[in-house]
Amino acid sequence: MDSWMLLAAEAAEAAGDWGGVTQWDLDILHYIADNIQQDFLTPIMLVITHMAKAGIFWILLSAVLIAIKKTRPLGIACAVALMINVLACNVIFKPIIARPRPYVFDPSLLNSLLVPEQWDFSFPSGHTSASFATAGVLPFMKAKKRLAIPLLILAVLIGLSRLYVCVHYPTDVICGALLGLCAAFLSFLVCTKILEKKLPKKIYEYDFFKKKA
Repeated sequence: MDSWMLLAAEAAEAAGDWGGVTQWDLDILHYIADNIQQDFLTPIMLVITHMAKAGIFWILLSAVLIAIKKTRPLGIACAVALMINVLACNVIFKPIIARPRPYVFDPSLLNSLLVPEQWDFSFPSGHTSASFATAGVLPFMKAKKRLAIPLLILAVLIGLSRLYVCVHYPTDVICGALLGLCAAFLSFLVCTKILEKKLPKKIYEYDFFKKKA
């Protein structure tokens, strides 16, 4: 575990402030560790949780949507939502609230940790917020249901996977989802009320796949 995380945890313990961790948070994590973690399920949850590592899946999705002229406004909105979310989650909330990871607060959970120890603070869940920021844009932008519904389901599964691998408290995931949806709605407002009016029209009409004469 990084030394600065240990120092932060010791300071939180001395101050009697663990970032609002509740007994409910711990009870659910222990229930998952004792009753839900299974050998057949773990590889699946690891694949799901790693899809959102550093937001890579959602960044690639945004890039693909931007590259296709028909879905470019949607892709731009997804990218803006991700940027808003990174600022809110990683720059503002995580360092201000400074909630230690579950296995720092309760070392017995180290036995249930299924991924390497994380270097940053716990609240809110960045994987979850990035997932809901991107997938949450789709309904606001009236994307087709066959695209929006599977991605929203994936966002939910990513949030649940963060509990399964024991790196977040339930309140991290719940608040991460809410933060992501707020970022999605703000991106929708920015992109539909400002960017589409201010950006040159050729940005939206340029065809990356147009055959050159």
